[in-house]
Amino acid sequence: MNSVNLVGRLSRDPELRYIASTGKSMCRFTIAINRYGKKDEADFISCVAFGKIAENVSKYFVKGKEIAIVGTLRTGSFEDKKGNKRYTTDVFVDNFFFVGSK
Repeated sequence: MNSVNLVGRLSRDPELRYIASTGKSMCRFTIAINRYGKKDEADFISCVAFGKIAENVSKYFVKGKEIAIVGTLRTGSFEDKKGNKRYTTDVFVDNFFFVGSK
């Protein structure tokens, strides 16, 4: 089973784009999650959302705002400009929730 549930804070503002070939919206953002029992250590998780979810994340969230996400883990690879193979790991967001106070 591939299921990811995370709660953290956005480490930067979300980046909303539109895919040229389909016109579908896509949003990339990173959330910081403190490691259990360690205030000074965090993991930074790359997240990707599509469609209405992407538009809503971009509209309602900014750097520092707390978010809860549910999604799936996806891995991939590509060749950079120098010809080196690079690997990626992203959480593809299926749903999100507002967390914390206003």
